[in-house]
Amino acid sequence: MQNANVPIKKLDPEATLPTYGSEYAAGADLYACIKEIVNFEPGETKLIKTGLAMEIPAGYAGLIYARSGLASKKGLAPANKVGVIDADYRGEVMVALHNHSTIPAFIEPQERIAQLVITPYLTACFEETEQLSDTVRGEGGFGSTGTK
Repeated sequence: MQNANVPIKKLDPEATLPTYGSEYAAGADLYACIKEIVNFEPGETKLIKTGLAMEIPAGYAGLIYARSGLASKKGLAPANKVGVIDADYRGEVMVALHNHSTIPAFIEPQERIAQLVITPYLTACFEETEQLSDTVRGEGGFGSTGTK
């Protein structure tokens, strides 16, 4: 297991630093830094502050994913499915939560709202070409590798 030091600045004294739920958890929980309950109508999206800014190391990105419990119990998950925090971003980390359910939902102050995975990435060098190599799959698209 590899560790990356990520300096974090509290923008609000009430902010909670990310925490890991278990020894081998890949994602650290992010907490809502809000003063009162935020209500979500079905289909509604709201930006929830964490009260934190961070300095993700060069060569890494912060990926914001849904928390399975919040998504399955309340229908709340990031609106953009996966948020990306680039290494050069220094603003407040916020989560655009969307109510995917058909009933109203809510977030309480200091509630866990998403999980953050710090991961290395590669930057591609895109090279235009006239020909691509052949594969068995070829141009088979959505669902083309499933069984019949």
